[in-house]
Amino acid sequence: MSSIPYIWYRKLDKMSKTKYLFPYNSRFLGIALILVHIPIKLIWDAHYPGGYDHNNPISPGSETPLFSPPHLFFIGTTLMVLVGLFLIAFSKEKIEDEQIVQLRLDSLRWAIYLNYAILLFSLVFTHGSDSKHILMLNIWLPLLFFILRFQWVLYRLNRSSKSDETKL
Repeated sequence: MSSIPYIWYRKLDKMSKTKYLFPYNSRFLGIALILVHIPIKLIWDAHYPGGYDHNNPISPGSETPLFSPPHLFFIGTTLMVLVGLFLIAFSKEKIEDEQIVQLRLDSLRWAIYLNYAILLFSLVFTHGSDSKHILMLNIWLPLLFFILRFQWVLYRLNRSSKSDETKL
């Protein structure tokens, strides 16, 4: 550290904490992907009211081909939701400082703890095809928990800072 001036060191340290986040505007692309998913899924369900059995299409004795339209639709819509949630969760805030980085880390830790607690509880008390559904939910549930927790903490932080400003 003695060869690098302190100001540069602080700037490099701050950049390293946020260099793995997407730009702020990518959050809106994530929201758009999720909003586009909803009517597409509703239209699909209207055309195929019985739903689609997501059994393993490559298992022996399976009559569903691997790249059947319902399976491709399932993969496509799942990817739309996952990419949308991922962009929302890991986009920078307008002002990304050390406190926001710490709140992000705490929210991620909280979301993982909650998700695994629910996962362990549900795997112990369910069996059969319900276990498959729980594992499918586990794909996007940690991101959803993280987004909800992080936005709630940001809301509380902004509300408390506004109340402190009005007291002055």
